[in-house]
Amino acid sequence: MSRFSLRTRLLLLTTGLLLTGLTLISALVSEHLQRYQLGRVDGRLRSLTSLMSRVPGGEPPTSQHPSAQTALINPGLDLLGAPYLLYLDADGRVTGTLQSSRLTKEPPPSTGELRGVPADGRPRGVRSANGSGRWRAVARPGVGWRGTVIAAAPLAEADATISRLRTSSLVTGSALLALLTAVGWFALGRGLRPLRRIEHTAAAIAGGDLSRRVPGIAPPGTEIGHLAASLNTMLGQLERAFADRAASEARMRTFLSDVGHELRTPLFGIKGTTELYRMGGLASREDVDEAMRRIGHEATRLSALTEDLLLLARLDEAPRAQLDPAPMDLRTLATDARHGLRALDPSRPIELTGPGGGPPGPAPVHADEDRLRQVVTNLVGNAAAHTPPGTPVRIGVGTVDGRAVLEVADEGPGIASDQAARVFDRFYRADRSRNHSGGASAGLGLAIARSLARAHDGDVELTTALGEGARFRLTLPLLDQEEISPPG
Repeated sequence: MSRFSLRTRLLLLTTGLLLTGLTLISALVSEHLQRYQLGRVDGRLRSLTSLMSRVPGGEPPTSQHPSAQTALINPGLDLLGAPYLLYLDADGRVTGTLQSSRLTKEPPPSTGELRGVPADGRPRGVRSANGSGRWRAVARPGVGWRGTVIAAAPLAEADATISRLRTSSLVTGSALLALLTAVGWFALGRGLRPLRRIEHTAAAIAGGDLSRRVPGIAPPGTEIGHLAASLNTMLGQLERAFADRAASEARMRTFLSDVGHELRTPLFGIKGTTELYRMGGLASREDVDEAMRRIGHEATRLSALTEDLLLLARLDEAPRAQLDPAPMDLRTLATDARHGLRALDPSRPIELTGPGGGPPGPAPVHADEDRLRQVVTNLVGNAAAHTPPGTPVRIGVGTVDGRAVLEVADEGPGIASDQAARVFDRFYRADRSRNHSGGASAGLGLAIARSLARAHDGDVELTTALGEGARFRLTLPLLDQEEISPPG
């Protein structure tokens, strides 16, 4: 069966069940009809024997009335349903018989077989004298005379009726079975059409077309509708998973390429300097000192880059394990960031406000101060590196919508929307042509800042437009009030 199609298997199953049902119904109808026919014949035989056993004299009516005509006897026997009567005396000898003249095709049962019928009024099946047909016989003892009267009737008519019924059932059942099989074939084909469309969709997806979906082949409330909806949901998840995997692989290739590029630059500088020294190109003490300074600078840059990469890897694997949180206030970091930026560029106007303006407000959080200081340093360093000297910077701190906020906003040239969408990508730099030094200049500063913020269940967001400056906003969950220590 497994080699047949689902349509064929369902059709064979339904046809088999239908055939079994028709057979059982035909057998039950035939059985009930046969019992009805036998009960009808037996009832007539019992009635006739009960009547004839009370006739005085113990002889057939023809013996008492020789003038009785066959034309009168035949209708009477046919009406009573017993075309054959047999009278026996007390010794079992035949004293007379009464037989319808219509019994010409089939002889009645033999006298010896009829003598074996018990005289208790219970019907019994017997065979005709030549064994060609079935008969039913009933015997009763005489009332008022010693002897037995036996009535017998053939079952040829009942058997013929049963045979016609069975033949009719076979013919009509076969025709009905053939008709329903044909209807079932087309009905199953139509009913399984949605599954074939699902099969074609699956084949297209297996061929690489991940955008294919199962069409609306059935109402949503049906089983096929539920199946199609579930498959479409699964296919959407698969498409996203494949897209995410492809994007992840692309990011990994880009990441490895950028890592190689960033590591190669300081390594080439170190290697070039050492090769120059080995070849005797550094004759004076001053040249050696300058070479060692350059090697130290590149080694520091390489060490910072390596530390940043290790930190990002640890944050990807177990972000909370890199934190040592404690209650603190972001106003401390904002004040320190203001002083640090002023020392870096004394000509730059720096303002300390609340988020979006106004006076600064408290921003208590439960966080790792050293890690958050690294985040704020990256944000301030980014503002200093990407705006001209003297560009005003505003540092805002406080609470917004139940979150602690620290933001760094500048009035610089801003960032284009396509670049703004990628500033948090690792190794991304909006200006790749500028000279850079330090770990942040490798394009990891904002990526580290966002990863550290998210490790604190917060985030870093950018709002910018060309010619309108840029605002980086750090948001963190507020510290629960019961965890805030009262002022001393």
